[in-house]
Amino acid sequence: MVFSAKTFARKATVASLLSLMLASCVVVEDGPGPGPRPPRPDPGPQFCTREYDPVCARRGGDRQTFANSCMAEAAGYRIIRGGECRGGGDGGWNGGGGNGGGWNGGGGGNEQFCTREYRPVCGRRGGALRTFPNACEADSAGYRVVDDQSGC
Repeated sequence: MVFSAKTFARKATVASLLSLMLASCVVVEDGPGPGPRPPRPDPGPQFCTREYDPVCARRGGDRQTFANSCMAEAAGYRIIRGGECRGGGDGGWNGGGGNGGGWNGGGGGNEQFCTREYRPVCGRRGGALRTFPNACEADSAGYRVVDDQSGC
């Protein structure tokens, strides 16, 4: 068999083209899939306003009243309903969580910082009724809020 320059050039060109085609091929392997999703990151600290809009919340068998829904959720509680929890002995606030998540109350004069929000409430201590500018002021003076729609 005799090779000419033309035959050699043709075979070299074909070989070059085949090499180029094979070099540009990518092998894709179908594996088991992307795998499980990574866990969600912790929500981190949550900052809540001191807005007074009480809610009753539950975690396990524990019911607790919080000043607002943000504070209840930040403490890991699920909101049951709006308003304070009932049936807690003194009928008032029954605490607010370990992170300052609620208002203290139920009598005895819980001195605390209160805003100057004007949302009049009627408070009762013993047989005495008194109007306060807001529920925090009533609680701070040791009164239990009996009407949060208006004064006495």
